[in-house]
Amino acid sequence: MTTADTSARYREFKLPDVGEGLTEAEILKWYVQPGDTVTDGQVVCEVETAKAAVELPIPYDGVVHELRFEEGATVDVGTSIITVDVAPGTAAPEAPAAAAPAQAPVEEPEEDEAPKGRQPVLVGYGVAESSTKRRARKTDTPAPEKAAYSAAVQAELNGTPAASASPVTASAQAVEDRARPLAKPPVRKLAKDLGVDLATVAPTGPGGVVTREDVHAAATPVRTEQVEAPAPQPVAADVSRETVASRETRIPIKGVRKAIAAAMVNSAFTAPHVTEFITLDVTRTMKLVTELKEDPEKYGMTGLRVNPLLLIAKALLVAIKRNPGVNAAWDEANQEIVQKSYVNLGIAAATPRGLIVPNIKDAHAKTLPELAAALSDLVATAREGKTSPGAMQGGTVTITNVGVFGVDTGTPIINPGESAILAVGAIKLQPWVHKGKVKARQVTTLALSFDHRLVDGELGSKVLADTAAILEHPKRLITWA
Repeated sequence: MTTADTSARYREFKLPDVGEGLTEAEILKWYVQPGDTVTDGQVVCEVETAKAAVELPIPYDGVVHELRFEEGATVDVGTSIITVDVAPGTAAPEAPAAAAPAQAPVEEPEEDEAPKGRQPVLVGYGVAESSTKRRARKTDTPAPEKAAYSAAVQAELNGTPAASASPVTASAQAVEDRARPLAKPPVRKLAKDLGVDLATVAPTGPGGVVTREDVHAAATPVRTEQVEAPAPQPVAADVSRETVASRETRIPIKGVRKAIAAAMVNSAFTAPHVTEFITLDVTRTMKLVTELKEDPEKYGMTGLRVNPLLLIAKALLVAIKRNPGVNAAWDEANQEIVQKSYVNLGIAAATPRGLIVPNIKDAHAKTLPELAAALSDLVATAREGKTSPGAMQGGTVTITNVGVFGVDTGTPIINPGESAILAVGAIKLQPWVHKGKVKARQVTTLALSFDHRLVDGELGSKVLADTAAILEHPKRLITWA
């Protein structure tokens, strides 16, 4: 069989870019193994990108020849991940295998290799000639030079000018060095204070220098012997580090979590965030939620899930309609503000793989039943980990419901590329002044973060106030919509 026949028989399936601008993905699960028969369009694996988990179909028929990567591996886009034999009935080629050694000769790369005299540098050797000269200088150094060197070291340790150790007095200095131990001035002072003769101290520092520890050891030899029983401190420190390490778990940062971290840091340090808060009475909204659940046919909500988030989303959409300037984006490259006539409403969803923000396309144009259906589909898909990258692109404004965790409110970070994000706190029964009397009412707190490059304080306040006004009197959904 010729080389052309071989290349035509085995097809390489390369990891595609399943989103816009993605560079890598992690292989979560293989659905096939070598020897399995596959057909065009059959899903062979599931990968997780920086945006979502995606199933990949094979584009041709055949038999799986090889899986190039194991589950959990991170692969660059464009890299071959699976080989498929598209002509399984054909005999395996023998000639190329026999000729393999000749096709890749071991001696061939020698022409481009570095000279043998340079290559050993990579494993700790120097050039032979230069190395020999250095050894000769080190071994055959004349006595006067040794004395001068010793004098220079002594001058540095004592803090005296190096010029004092001149070649003329090198021999005398060398003799003095033998009688005077090497130690820095602070160590000499410590020895003097403790009454320790440095000449009797065994040095442990580099180059035979006496250290503070050496002086202390010489000053209290008896005390050291008396406390020999306890374990040395360095060993205890090592044991402590090992104990701490055994109680920690390290999780690689990749996939969705890696993307979340990068996006949040970029957003927090690029867009100037401003957050405003408002606490409001949502008792009437909660009553409307109950009515929609009890009589879904009356409102066209049959078979649809109704919850407070649905009405909060609708209220925000109406507020954006009344204040369209908040629905914009900042174009840094062109130095322009991009005003948008559509609202792709993002809903922050907590999933096992991390926080993702899919969005409801053209949410501004949907009726309440249509919005309920879209919201239910979005949440269900996110929890299953099947959200597509396209569903998380193009968002304009986002809602994050921290109230489901019992949190009163927060200061949310704007999703990159968007103008604002609304955080919804927990709805609790609290004392509230209603019609001049203190009564138990359903109360919550909203927090709106917006990009101050796009949205001034007045505009942001109007959006938040309008959203709150609708939730306090939900009939305004009809009159203001």
